[in-house]
Amino acid sequence: MNKKLIALAVAGACVAPAAMAQSANPVTLYGRVYATLEQVQAKGGSAAEVSSRTRVSDQSSLLGVRGTEDLGGGLKAFFQLETGFKVDQNDTTFAARNSAVGLQGAWGSVLMGRWDMPFKSATIAVDPYGDLTLSGITGVLNDQTNFDRRDQNVVQYWSPTWAGVNFRLAMTANEGKTATLNPRDTGASISWTGGPVYVFYAYEEHKDVSATVQKEDGNAIGGNFSIGPVKLGAQYQEFKKTLRDKQKSWMGNVVWTLGNNQFIYQYMESQDGKLNTATLSPKCTSNSLGYQYNFSRRTFFIASYVKVDNNDAASCNFGANRLAIAAGQDPEGVFAGIRHIF
Repeated sequence: MNKKLIALAVAGACVAPAAMAQSANPVTLYGRVYATLEQVQAKGGSAAEVSSRTRVSDQSSLLGVRGTEDLGGGLKAFFQLETGFKVDQNDTTFAARNSAVGLQGAWGSVLMGRWDMPFKSATIAVDPYGDLTLSGITGVLNDQTNFDRRDQNVVQYWSPTWAGVNFRLAMTANEGKTATLNPRDTGASISWTGGPVYVFYAYEEHKDVSATVQKEDGNAIGGNFSIGPVKLGAQYQEFKKTLRDKQKSWMGNVVWTLGNNQFIYQYMESQDGKLNTATLSPKCTSNSLGYQYNFSRRTFFIASYVKVDNNDAASCNFGANRLAIAAGQDPEGVFAGIRHIF
């Protein structure tokens, strides 16, 4: 009996410091489960239409862990590992979402790993659909996901907030360097938040994308403003690419909140950006009407209708779970879904 008590005491002595460290520097488990039921189709253009079909679509459901350790002197270490999972099927890559390790102090934060670029973080803040669903921003803006990147092998710096102002800087390592190409992404954003106002400017550059595209860059400016129960948002974007005309995109939206009910309208448009040798410039528009009922801060129901119109040179699409369309076809869809966060 005495030997058993001694063994338990030794084991307790070994475990106790780890348990105390865990309670002093906790690790948090969090997640999101979000799915929609959709009816989608695409008509128009010269290609065969995409016939009407029903889908159950995941909207970037995720599971993550994050934590910090106080290193003393105002310095902290932090980490995050985030993986996506699909509630409608099981073909997800592990830990493909924002995951990194870094240090944080009064001077700001620096991290290394895989993370959303500043351009993406700044621009989707003006999208009432949160960069998700058929009605999301990337159907038309952010160069249709090309400037909506979660880059790997990235180093980022985030400033502290001074009088509502903060900025982010990011650069990827040029691990893909060859004898002829030296690919690298760089980006930055600056924003100001004060009461009901949010405004931002963001820039991103992709260098040596391919043998024919030596450089492409994007600029975006925008924000939103709340007046009582009404929130107005807008932004403008420009993209320049080797051998192409400048592409211009913009959006405007309004969210009207009545108690737990929210009514959403969003308009998006993009034009130009054709190859120098092409004759017709792409142009597209997107209109969406949405309704959201907030059961709580963690759970809501959402429904929306969206219609995208493309000219014969454009191929704008849904924001998420895009259809395989040809230029000139017009995606149209309606969805209803539930989101829960924990």
